[in-house]
Amino acid sequence: MSTAAAANPWFSWDYLQNNWSDVAQYTGQHVSLTLEAMLFAVLIALPLALLAHRVPAIGTAAVAGSAVLYTVPSLALFGLLVPFTGIGRTTVLIGLTGYALLVLVRNAIVGLQGVPAEVSDAARGMGYSAGRRLLTVELPLALPAIITGVRLATVSTVALVTVGVVVGYGGLGQLMYRGFNSGYRAEIMTAAVLCLLIALVADLLLLAIGRAITPWVRRRRA
Repeated sequence: MSTAAAANPWFSWDYLQNNWSDVAQYTGQHVSLTLEAMLFAVLIALPLALLAHRVPAIGTAAVAGSAVLYTVPSLALFGLLVPFTGIGRTTVLIGLTGYALLVLVRNAIVGLQGVPAEVSDAARGMGYSAGRRLLTVELPLALPAIITGVRLATVSTVALVTVGVVVGYGGLGQLMYRGFNSGYRAEIMTAAVLCLLIALVADLLLLAIGRAITPWVRRRRA
């Protein structure tokens, strides 16, 4: 038993040294997929949330639609996309972007709805146009909720990238799949730990960025 465990460890420095190029390649792929999916999701979600804030019926439809999409299992979604987008990166990006939309749209709408009515009324009384009021008053006050949504969506996207292995483009999921097939523990654990580290680093970076661009939140809490 001990000999078998020694031959198949959970952690192996030799594995990293001998497979560094694969580990680096799939880690880079994982990070790039996460960044691109989040960029596309933010670019779609923010305008949609702003429109929904102005037209409540659109907000209800947007949240309901994204919620329905979120309930579709990722494996099934990738399978539905493959006939149209093929095997590879595009299919994974579309799926990841869609899953991130629910969290982003909902948090952005909640943040905009949480702006005190008296603040908006004061800005209106000072002659602010709707556009200026949105950009200089409402959107800054909604930023904490929006950033929270970005953090949650980013961490979940890091995890979901691994499912892309079913269409041949899953970042560190490729290593996990290879490890499961071979039964080699170090390969599985290396991929899992790297996923956790990517999620942790991304969350800490977004937290720091959020604090930097919303200094009034820290002052208010102090």
